[in-house]
Amino acid sequence: MQNKLGEFIRAHRERTPPASVGLPTGGRRRTPGLRREELAQLCDVSPTWLTWLEQGRDVAPSGKLLARLAEVLHLSAAERTYLFSLAERLDPRHGDDSAAAAAPLQEMVDAIDGPAYLLDRQWDALAWNVHAAALFGGWLEVEAAASDRPNLLRFMFRHPAARGLIVDWDDRAHRLVAEFRADIGRHASDPALAALIAALSAESAEFARLWTRQDVTSREGGLRRFQHPRAGELSFNQVTLHLAKRHDLKLVMLLPA
Repeated sequence: MQNKLGEFIRAHRERTPPASVGLPTGGRRRTPGLRREELAQLCDVSPTWLTWLEQGRDVAPSGKLLARLAEVLHLSAAERTYLFSLAERLDPRHGDDSAAAAAPLQEMVDAIDGPAYLLDRQWDALAWNVHAAALFGGWLEVEAAASDRPNLLRFMFRHPAARGLIVDWDDRAHRLVAEFRADIGRHASDPALAALIAALSAESAEFARLWTRQDVTSREGGLRRFQHPRAGELSFNQVTLHLAKRHDLKLVMLLPA
């Protein structure tokens, strides 16, 4: 995997015109693209370190450095995503366009005949339909007006309405934390995720206890039961889909059981 990363960086370095980054194009050049020393200087690393990276040696590029490489090499959105995927790093820019990504998807969520919502990597809700708002009123209606986006974990562990709404709350809370750990995987140290985990651990003894268990389980579908204050007992089959172009976004649908 690391060698694929080096090969990818080298191929794009060699096809990046010096003029595109403000360097002179005169003189003899063994490659029409950037020299390794030039790319290293532009990214504020040593040529030796960049050589090791291209050779697939055991070096660990940070997300910040990968972002700089993507900028200097003029990578497209797809190429940038591929770069971070090869490096197994979280793109520091991954949350910047969440709102923009959610905008065209709102129509899709609205077209679903049942509760549906879109979650990002932190499990913040980016979009939801009227059915979801009616079911999770305390989550989507109250927190949506706050400065923070509605967050599924905050609702589960901090909102009093969750315990009355969600049937078998203890079991669902256990599974939800285990699913969240599996979902974020190696990205748990990302500042935004780390801050969320720290805040929930400080504010909810239940979350802190479940998080320290280190349990992991896949985010599976299945029966979800609710005791709605107005509609009474409701049952749905949950289906979760990851988006093809944004793997950090999840579409959650609750279909009639």
